[in-house]
Amino acid sequence: MEFGNTQGAGNRRLIGIGGVVVFHALLIWALVSGLARKAIEILPAPIETRIIEEVRPPEDIPPPPPPPTLDIPPPPFVPPPEVNIATPPPRTNTIVAQSTVPTPPPAPAPVVKAPPSVALKIDSRRCRLPEYPAVSQRLGEAGSVVLQLLVGTNGRVTDSKIVTTSGYPRLDEAARKALSLCKFDPAVVEGVPTAAWGTLKYTFKPEQ
Repeated sequence: MEFGNTQGAGNRRLIGIGGVVVFHALLIWALVSGLARKAIEILPAPIETRIIEEVRPPEDIPPPPPPPTLDIPPPPFVPPPEVNIATPPPRTNTIVAQSTVPTPPPAPAPVVKAPPSVALKIDSRRCRLPEYPAVSQRLGEAGSVVLQLLVGTNGRVTDSKIVTTSGYPRLDEAARKALSLCKFDPAVVEGVPTAAWGTLKYTFKPEQ
């Protein structure tokens, strides 16, 4: 009984090994056939070369027509300006008759003489003399004062001022007040009385 079991087990092992061998053989065949197909597909297609002939344009095409010519009108005619040159009138010989009677010379223009001008004259003898201030006499004050008087057209003094002082204001003021009341002959310019300035000097002397 043991021998028979051993022989059956050996047969089953051989069948299993044979099945594995057949399986591997089929697997190898499938791989080989698939790889060969892929290798054929991967290989690039062969390159084809062709000779391309040069394309030449047809020789019978006529050239393009020339551009049309345009008729340019001539420039407008401008007449030249007319220039009028004035010609002098013809000279005629004229005879001028001259009188032999001499013409009298023109009468001289009348000479108008302007009236003489009269300068202002100031004379202290025509005036009331100034009074000697009592204080100045007592103190012995003396001296000369020079006044400038403006005499109007009526001969009256309208303004006065002291030009040179006597050194004492009392004497200067006494002379100015008294001599401003005088009346003189006014200055005359071309016959017309005119206001003018005149100078008058007066001296105060103490009584002996």
